[in-house]
Amino acid sequence: MKKEIKFSLLFRDMWQSAGKYVPRVDQLVKVAPAIIEMGCFARVETNGGGFEQVNLLFGENPNKAVRDWTKPFQEAGIQTHMLDRALNGLRMSPVPADVRQLFYKVKKAQGTDIARTFCGLNDIRNIAPSITYAKEAGMISQCSLCITHSPIHTVEYYTNMALELIKLGADEICIKDMAGIGRPVSLGKIVANIKEAHPEVPVQYHSHAGPGFNMASILEVCNAGCDYIDVGMEPLSWGTGHADLLSVQAMLKDAGFQVPEINVEAYMKVRSLVQEFMDDFLGLYISPKNRLMNSLLIGPGLPGGMMGSLMTDLEANLESINKYKAKHNLPFMTQDELLIKLFNEVAYVWPRVGYPPLVTPFSQYVKNLAMMNVMAMEKGKERWGMIADDIWDMLLGKAGRLPGQLAPEIIEKAEREGRKFFEGNPQENYPDALDKYRKLMKENKWELGQDEEELFEYAMHPAQYEAYKSGKAKEDFLEDVAKRRAERDKAPEEEVKPKTLTVQVDGQAYRVTVAYGEAELAASGAQPVTPLGEGKEVLSPLEGKFFLTKNASDIPLKVGDAVQQGDVICYVEAMKTYNAIRAEFAGTVTAIGFAQGDAVSEDDVLMKIG
Repeated sequence: MKKEIKFSLLFRDMWQSAGKYVPRVDQLVKVAPAIIEMGCFARVETNGGGFEQVNLLFGENPNKAVRDWTKPFQEAGIQTHMLDRALNGLRMSPVPADVRQLFYKVKKAQGTDIARTFCGLNDIRNIAPSITYAKEAGMISQCSLCITHSPIHTVEYYTNMALELIKLGADEICIKDMAGIGRPVSLGKIVANIKEAHPEVPVQYHSHAGPGFNMASILEVCNAGCDYIDVGMEPLSWGTGHADLLSVQAMLKDAGFQVPEINVEAYMKVRSLVQEFMDDFLGLYISPKNRLMNSLLIGPGLPGGMMGSLMTDLEANLESINKYKAKHNLPFMTQDELLIKLFNEVAYVWPRVGYPPLVTPFSQYVKNLAMMNVMAMEKGKERWGMIADDIWDMLLGKAGRLPGQLAPEIIEKAEREGRKFFEGNPQENYPDALDKYRKLMKENKWELGQDEEELFEYAMHPAQYEAYKSGKAKEDFLEDVAKRRAERDKAPEEEVKPKTLTVQVDGQAYRVTVAYGEAELAASGAQPVTPLGEGKEVLSPLEGKFFLTKNASDIPLKVGDAVQQGDVICYVEAMKTYNAIRAEFAGTVTAIGFAQGDAVSEDDVLMKIG
């Protein structure tokens, strides 16, 4: 009989690899006893990553959620763990050192046992403070190797990184295969090398199903000495999620490993509750596309958790490209064609920006930069014309040291624009901030909270915390849920009403009406039209990022809204300044081709008013 393999349920990541939100605290407390009853989990991932932030977004206190959710596992002797982004803490941007230090004290007090720390650049300088802070707080420090596949991300590269982290005091190592593109044999060699040097150090393997390698990878790492395997379960396994518990257990049992038995009755309870939560509101934010595996992901190496949002982004970008093509009498592009162009551009961009591991937030940066390039080239412009400030921070070294070298054209562009490269420790760029937030909380008459957990939450997520405290977050969330439910539950007869579409035939755009079943069709025929809609074009005055707004408010403008002359209808942000764009006359917004944050070039048609 081979060694014992233990399982960890990725309950938090299961949801966030599928959609936007995680269950409410009442739902978490409801499912915890059934997870425990399954009897097969040594660990459960309870929080971390985006957990606290999305709690705030739907108007719930994340501190209460973590305390109530971890309590039953603590009482049952099951370890809890969380995902920590090192320099970025629990958000997408760098966090001051004093906030990071408080972070571990708070999470340990709330019931989280293990801090799984990763740096999106695999920069050990960003991880080292987390090891110290976690151990000082009494947590287990589990440090991650962010797995990707490139000429520089070799078995030797990852072995040396693991040995250095153990030397710095890491208690455990996580093989974080966030895109599922780690090659099985290479992953086995990495684990074998770690175990040969440090047989006493536990190794945990985390992977996503994505491109299809991960079942073979699980078998290889277990044969090499891995101790814990992260799993998901139906109805949220596979696709952009994780390998399913039942499949992994059966495979490892057949291979001769000691694996825990599963209480199938309890498994069905958990499965049923997960489906209940999806039917409540969480399913409204889960794209069916996230249930699919896709071997096209091998090439660009993008993490599976991005695919749902990526497909949504493609729709808006495709509309913008086809508006340009219609204006210039060019053939339209399909979504599949754009997807392949994007994947090819990611493969082109990635080595030229220094091979950052494709994990949050750097996977988003590489994807966004590739999309900006595709948009520019499809409109007859050159690559690299638009690089956002957060991407520049990565390129210049402010977020950490890139694993590879920047391409000469990127370095030349930085020098032309007077940008300075940073060689120091990234933490130096972000001064301590707790005193500032203590003062703000005192002014607002807000309590610091048990173990200063409210202070921590405010300092980690200031904008979201303020929206939570004001009640705006919950109000916006409930409004969005109601809108999505109405869309989901709309009467079937609405689906068969005639629809007006724009199509292209031999280079000419036509507006046609399509009827289904018994629906009546007006005898208007097909009319040649400009696919931009009726009215006057609103052009971008400069290159930058496009943002819709209704009179500079938080309310976005949308198709069908009426505007008056002089109304602020959108703005274009460039180099941290923005140019407000006002309506030149009253009318109705009839076409918008860009989504919030999209890159635009000068003279792009932003919308039409008719």
